[in-house]
Amino acid sequence: MSTKSSLKKITLKSSDGEVFKVDKAIALESPTIKHMIKEDCVDNVIYIPNVSSKILAKVIKYCKKHVKAQSTNPEERTSDDDLSAWA
Repeated sequence: MSTKSSLKKITLKSSDGEVFKVDKAIALESPTIKHMIKEDCVDNVIYIPNVSSKILAKVIKYCKKHVKAQSTNPEERTSDDDLSAWA
């Protein structure tokens, strides 16, 4: 996915202080993070209170799978079976 939003990096910081740099397209998959991005300046670190680094890493992994599933490139797409494993 090579949209303009996927090129921009977003910095997320968990409640225990771990920092994650992710593509904006991935971050926008989470409604909570999407709302925070719209409220805050994207150039700043977005602090995610009450979410540990362990959980935030899983959320990011889940969002990456969804971005990959929506990809226009068939080689990058994940199957529905891959996504249902998360359910």
